[in-house]
Amino acid sequence: MYKYKIEKVSYLSEREKIAALQYTPEKEDKCPAIIMAHGFGLIKEAYIDRFAEKFAGMGFVVILFDYRNFGESEGLPRQEVNPFMQIDDYKNSITYAQTLNHVDDEKIGIWGTSYSGGHAIAVAATDRRVQCVVSQVPTISGFQSGIRRMPAEKTPVYLESIKKDRRNRFYGKEPIIRKLTGEADSLYPTPDAEEYYMGAVKFSKTFRNEVTLRSTEYSRMYEPGIYVSRISPVPILFIVALNDMVTPTDLCLKAYEEALHPKKLVSIPDGHFSPYTQHFDVASDAALHWFRKHLY
Repeated sequence: MYKYKIEKVSYLSEREKIAALQYTPEKEDKCPAIIMAHGFGLIKEAYIDRFAEKFAGMGFVVILFDYRNFGESEGLPRQEVNPFMQIDDYKNSITYAQTLNHVDDEKIGIWGTSYSGGHAIAVAATDRRVQCVVSQVPTISGFQSGIRRMPAEKTPVYLESIKKDRRNRFYGKEPIIRKLTGEADSLYPTPDAEEYYMGAVKFSKTFRNEVTLRSTEYSRMYEPGIYVSRISPVPILFIVALNDMVTPTDLCLKAYEEALHPKKLVSIPDGHFSPYTQHFDVASDAALHWFRKHLY
């Protein structure tokens, strides 16, 4: 195990400041780097810094960042989840890592989970600087996930609200906001989601239990699964929860089947949020072993 230092850093992504935690092992040789960020509506201090600590302790430089519009990063409108912009934030974070003297810029890995698990797939398929990828409980199809979560009878009201939001923005009004959890009409009303998201409040003062309504519109447009067969020859590890109702298990397993080698599947019991809590050791060990195998 290596000792490591943690420092707050910032750099630009499309002219806006990205805030990140940088983990640097105390070793003389240049280190492989892992770029990582959280999923839908969450920030860097909520749960996944435990993964970063584990990776840094085994000799990886880690860049754990907040997307634009979230946490300590700049960007407007606040709390807007734009997956296409977030993919650019991943790529610009890779560029930042490659400027660091203690990083081996030929050994770049990316880690993503849930919504950012989809980002990891898209980035690995379109940016050949990436040499290894871990995609944990990933979003595969925003459209399929969205229609499964929303009863058909609620769709007309949802589409009307999207139309109203577009009109409001056209006239310079504030975007419509939706709660992530904790209310009957929130995006994730289930007890496990509420426990998970509200737990983030304990970890960071910058977490807000809300996103813009347009975030859901972007989500339904987002299909990272179409990239999965394009990742090879970059090695990809899928970590899939076997009772996942948020990023449905069957979609994740289908994506794994469509991926080309080199690839590996690790399954864990229980639901979507279990890799961060009760199955953290299994999920983090699998990711760490994958990165060590392909980046060292």
